Amino acid sequence: MFLWNTPLAKTIKQFEYFDYTVNEALFVSEKEEVTVTGIIKNIEQEYRSNIGKFSQNIIIAQLELLLTYSVRFYQRQFITRKISNHKILHRLEAILANCFNSDTLAKKGLPTVQYIASALNVSPNYLSSLLKVLTGQSTQQHIHNKLIEKAKEKLSTTNLTVSEIAYELGFEHSQSFSKLFKSKTNLSPLQFRDSFN
Repeated sequence: MFLWNTPLAKTIKQFEYFDYTVNEALFVSEKEEVTVTGIIKNIEQEYRSNIGKFSQNIIIAQLELLLTYSVRFYQRQFITRKISNHKILHRLEAILANCFNSDTLAKKGLPTVQYIASALNVSPNYLSSLLKVLTGQSTQQHIHNKLIEKAKEKLSTTNLTVSEIAYELGFEHSQSFSKLFKSKTNLSPLQFRDSFN
């Protein structure tokens, strides 16, 4: 109710980190913590004093300032926490390799973003944000890239039909597989296979 009909009420949804889990909390330095604590104290002081009609505007302005600093700290943490972030990336690659090198795709289907995030013990939104910073691609794009890599391998080294390959890679319908393959490679699966003959 406090933010109702304010510009902040409309823009607050853009802050992706509100969907993160507790273990993905914003990591701040001591200096950054002082900044955040100072803003929170200003909000608390204004709320308690409530000196008139401008109190709500002042509190909202302080909240906007707090959120703006949070975005800065949020972006910075992906840069300063490179080692732990790259460990997550390597674990992601291992999970995808395991998924695509097993025979379970036909039974279980393609791994989902939720499945991958859960295996990494992070939220889907955090994982996609992290991957976009590290690689410029979302989790879904990583899954598709691994899929296309495996499809190319099967198309170039086996005599399986496109339908059989699609099924082995977790697709119920070969048309869906062909459409995805073409969107990623600009070639149909058969055109790709023919390029090796």
